[in-house]
Amino acid sequence: MPIITIFGATGTQGAAVLEHILKDGKYTPRAVTRSINSDKAKALIARGIEVVEGNLWDKESLKKAIKGSEAVFGNTNFWDPDIYPANPKSEVTQGKNLVDAAKEVGVSFFLYSSLPNATKESNGLYTHCYHVDNKAEIEEYLKASGIPYATICTGWFMENLWNFGSLVKTDKGYDIPLAIYGPEDKQIGTWISHDFGQAAVKVLNRFKENREEVLGKAYPVVSYRFTYPELAKAIGKALKKEVTFTTLETTGSAELDEAFTYGAKFGMYNSTPAPNPDLVALGVKFGTLEEFLQAEVVPRFA
Repeated sequence: MPIITIFGATGTQGAAVLEHILKDGKYTPRAVTRSINSDKAKALIARGIEVVEGNLWDKESLKKAIKGSEAVFGNTNFWDPDIYPANPKSEVTQGKNLVDAAKEVGVSFFLYSSLPNATKESNGLYTHCYHVDNKAEIEEYLKASGIPYATICTGWFMENLWNFGSLVKTDKGYDIPLAIYGPEDKQIGTWISHDFGQAAVKVLNRFKENREEVLGKAYPVVSYRFTYPELAKAIGKALKKEVTFTTLETTGSAELDEAFTYGAKFGMYNSTPAPNPDLVALGVKFGTLEEFLQAEVVPRFA
């Protein structure tokens, strides 16, 4: 079977792609990690998955990791301590290294996890959303490279409820404390493990079937659109407990505050319904919010 090299395979997005590649069975996944001695890398190796080392600062290591692959799933991590907060624009350097390596090795398809350009989308109102704009800049570089590509884009990770403490216990039940977003502001939610992984596989397979249909196209993985009070109500019903929502004044990060303000007041993927019909047409079976709550939230918080 052809190989797809998956970057960030021990992280949330890459792991989702890897698991769905395995389920689909049309590609052999190759996982890239900075250290094959990490616990997560060892767990993949124990499952018989090929794991190789690759460092986004080192293009030659990336070429070695990608060599022999038909496709690449690529993403970058703005929150890496090497990037944030001291060098926020250096994420672009990592992304360009990855694109250059893929081009020099000669991959047939590059599937990139991207985000909109907040500066352009807001007509210059929000200019410091680096973790958003960086990915858009990398996408432009990928487009100019000539590598056949498509992008998949995320909203707010639904997994943030437990991975980043966005659902916290109170005396009466739980609270969702989130900065900037008010009770009327809409959020885009992406169930990464279920919907994002599926989307990657469906886009990848459609490229092989009919490349012109997906070439250069962006696929926002819009699973849900909600206000946080609506989400709190749904969680409360699933858990049979009181769940509230609290707006915080700040995240403690100026960059994140501006990004949250952009998302809350301007919005992302405003023209894309939930679930995204373009991905439904490719065969993605989005999980409902109730399915997400029963599968992921109830076992963790009930």
